[in-house]
Amino acid sequence: MTKLSIANLPAIDAGVAKPSYRRDDLTPGIVHVGVGNFHRAHQAIYLHRLFETGRDLDWAIIGGGVKPYDAAMRSKLKAQDWLTTVVELDPDGFSAGICGSMVDFAEVDPKALIGTMTGPEIRIVSLTVTEGGYYVDAKTGGFDASHPDIVADSADPTHPKTVFGIIIEALMCRREIGLPPFTVMSCDNLPENGHVARNAVLGLAKCRDDDAHDWIARNVAFPCGMVDCITPATGPREIAIVHDQFGIEDAAPVVCEPFRQWVLEDHFPQGRPALETVGVEFVDDVAPYELMKLRILNGGHATIAYPAGLLGIHFVHEAMRNPLVTGFLAKLEHDEIIPTVPEIPGVSLTGYYEKIVERFSNAAVGDTIPRLCLDGSNRQPKFILPTIAARLAAGQSVDGLALEVALWCRYCAGIDEDGKPIKIDDIAAERLNRQALAARDEPGAWLSMHDIFGDLSGDPVFAAAFGKALASLWSNGVAATLQAYIKS
Repeated sequence: MTKLSIANLPAIDAGVAKPSYRRDDLTPGIVHVGVGNFHRAHQAIYLHRLFETGRDLDWAIIGGGVKPYDAAMRSKLKAQDWLTTVVELDPDGFSAGICGSMVDFAEVDPKALIGTMTGPEIRIVSLTVTEGGYYVDAKTGGFDASHPDIVADSADPTHPKTVFGIIIEALMCRREIGLPPFTVMSCDNLPENGHVARNAVLGLAKCRDDDAHDWIARNVAFPCGMVDCITPATGPREIAIVHDQFGIEDAAPVVCEPFRQWVLEDHFPQGRPALETVGVEFVDDVAPYELMKLRILNGGHATIAYPAGLLGIHFVHEAMRNPLVTGFLAKLEHDEIIPTVPEIPGVSLTGYYEKIVERFSNAAVGDTIPRLCLDGSNRQPKFILPTIAARLAAGQSVDGLALEVALWCRYCAGIDEDGKPIKIDDIAAERLNRQALAARDEPGAWLSMHDIFGDLSGDPVFAAAFGKALASLWSNGVAATLQAYIKS
């Protein structure tokens, strides 16, 4: 067994890919806040592959964080010289490599992180802080200036605690000493992530003073990007894979699927690494790619989640072996979802769909149906309801999409087809359960949640299709309802 460290790299099994570049040759150009599994499986790997080509070695990563779990991650990575073992879970055989693109990790302290971001070599500050980390007001979709964290940073802007307060203070420090501003690059999996990051920074800057707000608005770039790579959480299974199959003692390994995608708006005033040489797509407008992913992939996850959950299926790959689940997915995607996605030059939408079927079917990933079912009150308005609205606006049928919403409602009733209890993993779980039970007799109770459904709450075509689907689920059962839809 070999403990992961720079000194021990020569002793690691020859079948494990190790950095071909010298770590001493790397210098930082990026501060990344939120060094979780997704970042280490995605952005860090793209940079690692770029360094493997021998170029742009001045774009290495310094990690950063603001939460207690960031400090725990820093401690683990420091003990192994900031290296990470990344295992790609290909069903034809796992492969492992050591990622060396991170060269340091700032102390988890606001002052230390501000100082790191103020370094003249830093030209990009990137983020994976999760969707909930952007202080979005659930009701308006704008910035939530009333959040206690934001109120605290507004009251004492030179001693911030939030990542956005830290970014603003670092930008103001750079301005004062005559350094150009860094680019702020969100790598979180959410629509228009650059715009969301910009709204958070400008929203908090406005609370600070108009001068800071206006200067950032004029001078700081916030490129949008679409990111994709299924990356399970690290637990005993993942640590055991690294330990048992590759002989590496790694306190924080990462496992992920072999597939990665990153599409970026090319807006980096202070320069950027040549990531296009290792597979990143740079485009003028990310929106079409985001829409493709949101509707076909994320909408596809929602499509399989609730019927599988109601049928007692635990793993995603097991759901993809069930002909009712896959039949529902195929028909809904081809009949109602894919037709709402505009063509993208050089991209096959049906080919993209076929790829997600392959990815969902990868048993090695071990993705779970409960994970896909969680947070429906937040996910459905992003992944399903806009597609319904688009089809209704075009005068098109929404029978399959209404069935998906009905399956979500039936799931939130809290009991599966075998009478076993379902845990509703959602911040609004109690309310969803109450409305789902009421909807059994009055379907309008579910659609009355206007904060979720918006204008769809009052749409008669959608309401009729939803009511019909829900009635069938309760009276005929999930299997019979799916079978009828697939045959229709």
